[in-house]
Amino acid sequence: MRSILAYLQQHEARNVEELLTLLRFPTISADPRHEMDMLACAQYLRDWLAARGFSAELLPTGGHPAVYAEWLAAPGAPTVLSYGHYDVQPVDPLELWNSPPFSPMIRDGCVYARGADDDKGQFLTHLLAAQAHLEVRGRLPVNLKIILEGEEEIGSVHLPETLQKNRDKLAADVAVISDSGQLAAGRPTLCYGLRGLLYFQVKVSGPSHDLHSGEYGGAVANPVNVLCGMIGRLQDADGRITIPGFYDRVRPMEAWERELLDRLGYGPEEVRRLTGVPELPAGGRRHPAEATWFLPSLDCNGIVGGYTGAGAKTVLPAEASAKISMRLVPDQDPKEISAAFVAWLKELAPPSVRLELQQLSCAGPILVPSQGRWMEAARAALKMTFNRDPLLVRMGGSIPIVLDIAETLGLESLLLGWGLPDDCLHAPNEKFDLAQFHAGTRAMAQLYDQLATA
Repeated sequence: MRSILAYLQQHEARNVEELLTLLRFPTISADPRHEMDMLACAQYLRDWLAARGFSAELLPTGGHPAVYAEWLAAPGAPTVLSYGHYDVQPVDPLELWNSPPFSPMIRDGCVYARGADDDKGQFLTHLLAAQAHLEVRGRLPVNLKIILEGEEEIGSVHLPETLQKNRDKLAADVAVISDSGQLAAGRPTLCYGLRGLLYFQVKVSGPSHDLHSGEYGGAVANPVNVLCGMIGRLQDADGRITIPGFYDRVRPMEAWERELLDRLGYGPEEVRRLTGVPELPAGGRRHPAEATWFLPSLDCNGIVGGYTGAGAKTVLPAEASAKISMRLVPDQDPKEISAAFVAWLKELAPPSVRLELQQLSCAGPILVPSQGRWMEAARAALKMTFNRDPLLVRMGGSIPIVLDIAETLGLESLLLGWGLPDDCLHAPNEKFDLAQFHAGTRAMAQLYDQLATA
């Protein structure tokens, strides 16, 4: 392993250049204008892997293609399935970026670009670690299969079908995913739980066209006012979600998980510092990690309606719309919550408006085993790299493929990532600390070795 670690250190500058090249592809999966950019990036990754000794191809999905590659020349060794996603979030608002989102810039030891952390920089550590093994030893210690998705940021809409169609091709012993992070630089973590996601578009319409607010204000229901009132009633004054039955299946925290929160080393003040908010809801009485790891949430992610241009326009708008997401925890059933949400909004909507609902994405929550041979191999690899035992954590976000991998392929997933809390995921000025990037590559090189003997 020393020779592989030395190789990685020697080639750090080249590895950064590989990352910068990947970040220049504007792979916004939600925007049809970037369809050719998505294809170009997928082809680039396929060719990159093929040039390094992998059998590589594009898998059609019904949407953006997935990249699949395999190296299966380690008879008797475990087979590892590595997952990442090459698509990224939209970049709006563009004016808040300090540098163009697809012209990566290095400042203060970090690379700034959309997708730097989520997820191009993270999955690239898997590929570069494999390259190091192949260059130094001429082989990998495990059989390695790689799937890189192009639709994670739009809910992995075609992924379950793709996994089902390619079950034999994707068969493995364990999956490894780096789409998470660490609590602080150099503080390794292993994630054992993810929240699920429900995402809806809600539209409220009233008059057939915009109306003069002087002539009709107070006589005709204003869709913006109605929609805002409905959203406001989705939570009570304490922030508790009002959807009937919403909390019925929420799994309570176990004693060891409460003890875990006490060992995290951060609390409300750290969250205030990272986010810039003046105060946390309810005075921060609940530990932030309890709120984001163990409890569900509901948020309005955006709202549109009426006139928002310069100056005044006294209009009563014909319609208003909002995007609303819910993060779900074990053992909430997304189908049950979806039905309850729809029924509750219909009850909240007055007869003076029309209501339209569209479910945009759905992913269930999941817990992965916190112990076992694969987790022990990951613990060992992280300790060797960071010189300290990793913490067990949950994530407030969602990685839809983890549940799909468990249900369709029957695999456990190892969730270990290298991002930091201030990396501005899904926001302007997304970044990835290059020290974390290099450490993640070394950790993955160690992990392949550890998994070989697990």
